[in-house]
Amino acid sequence: MRTGPNDPCSCGSGKKYKRCHGPIDLLRKIRGTDAPVVTPRAGFQPVHPGKQSPRRTVPAGIVRPDYAENGKPLAPRHRTNCKNAEQLLRLRKACRAAREVLDECIAAVRPGITTDEIDRIAHEGYIRRGGFPSTLNYHHFPKSCCTSVNEIICHGIPDDRALLDGDIVNVDVTIYLDGMHGDCSATALVGNVDEAGRRLVAITRDSMYAGIGAVRPGAKLRDIGRAIQQLAEAHDYGVVRAFVGHGIGEQFHQDPQMPHYYEPTATQELIPGMTFTVEPMINEGTERHVVWDDQWTAVTADLKRSAQFEHTIVVTERGVEILTLAEGEAQPFPY
Repeated sequence: MRTGPNDPCSCGSGKKYKRCHGPIDLLRKIRGTDAPVVTPRAGFQPVHPGKQSPRRTVPAGIVRPDYAENGKPLAPRHRTNCKNAEQLLRLRKACRAAREVLDECIAAVRPGITTDEIDRIAHEGYIRRGGFPSTLNYHHFPKSCCTSVNEIICHGIPDDRALLDGDIVNVDVTIYLDGMHGDCSATALVGNVDEAGRRLVAITRDSMYAGIGAVRPGAKLRDIGRAIQQLAEAHDYGVVRAFVGHGIGEQFHQDPQMPHYYEPTATQELIPGMTFTVEPMINEGTERHVVWDDQWTAVTADLKRSAQFEHTIVVTERGVEILTLAEGEAQPFPY
């Protein structure tokens, strides 16, 4: 008979299967029965889905994107993605609001807080600014932000799991405001994180900025991914291939797709006015992933940790402008 996650582990440890050999068996299933299994780090406990609260509501007076009711974006992805001055004004406003909400969420991160509580903070932050939570009902995603803990790469659904001392958590927020989507994320340390976790988070942030630093008129999309991959792999990290950056503006996701690794075919030239996200996901181990039954939550195939940072940027005549910097934060590159 198959052992359930809450059944006693057959090894006789007295622990539940999901707290004992469950993670190891999952590794074998993913990597092959005869493949060597890496021993998880000390104190490792895989993240499991918790209970979700009811979907949060948005006041009637707030303008909604086209997918808000039926969950399906109506407009096709644009092949061109250049903003004029008026569009950039509105996009800057949305990006500024997104960063303010992100900062409120990150400030709340601490041991004991649930990811659902972080979602509440994000949701209320959007509403106070007159915006709509871009993720809410986007292809039927049930929450107002994504919270990705430890081995979750992206698209983690907030629930009643409390953050533990030593966790890392990425909070990804996007607001629809004044007809534009503003998108950014950051990975936060929860309490006392080990040195390896701190290093992963620091190098992931550096990798994002290395990619952004490659943005300038006349460069190609592949130059961004090459800069990210070179830095991350120099530290023996895996760069996720399955999830990429994206054009953004009136649509949540539009062209171009922005790979965070060197993709020789990504030869599209960068021209002033192009707006897109740079959001590398960097893993302690393999870049491969599996998806939970919820069809959203992507976790590393070896259950090692993953981190992510994200900015929305615009290509300028001189270089690049980051639209989701914190208030008072200086632009790090010519713009």
